[in-house]
Amino acid sequence: MTVRLRGHHLLCLLTYVGEGYSPAFVANADALAARIGSGEGVRIVAGPDDLCAPRLKTEPGTHHCFTEDVARRDVEALREAGKLLGRDLKPGARLALSPETLGRMRRAFAEGRIRSACADCSWRGLCDGVARRGFAGGKLSPRPTEGGRAFSDPVGSVEGS
Repeated sequence: MTVRLRGHHLLCLLTYVGEGYSPAFVANADALAARIGSGEGVRIVAGPDDLCAPRLKTEPGTHHCFTEDVARRDVEALREAGKLLGRDLKPGARLALSPETLGRMRRAFAEGRIRSACADCSWRGLCDGVARRGFAGGKLSPRPTEGGRAFSDPVGSVEGS
C-alpha cells in the first residue's frame, strides 16, 4: 500500500506530535505516521488525502480541504520540498521518507526554508515549538531495519516526477 498525501501534509507530518482536530483525526494521523515510518511509500495527490479522511466523513463538502487557500499551500509546499530534494514534486510523484530524507526536510523546516505554505496556518505556533525543540515527540520516525534501511525504494527516492 501507499499513503496518499497532499503537498502541505508533507510539512504537517514533520512536526506532528499527536495533536489534531478530533480523536478520530489523531488516531488516523498516528496510524499514517506509523505506516510511513515503517517504510511505506508516499504518493503525492491533488486535493483531499488519507490524512483528511476522518474530517471529510464528519464535515462532507464543507471542509477546508477544498478551498483555494489550501490548494495554494499544497503548491507552495511541493515547490519548496521539490527544490530541497532536487525533484519536481507534483501529484502522482512517489516519495520514500527515509531517515535521511526526513532529516533533510526537518532541518530545512527548522531553518524556515520550506515554510511558505505555513504562513497563515492556524497550527503554525505548535509547529514552530516542535521545530525549536528539535522535533522531540514527533510521531513520524522512520526506523531503519537490519542493513540500515526499512525502505524498498532507494533512500529518498522520488518516482513519477
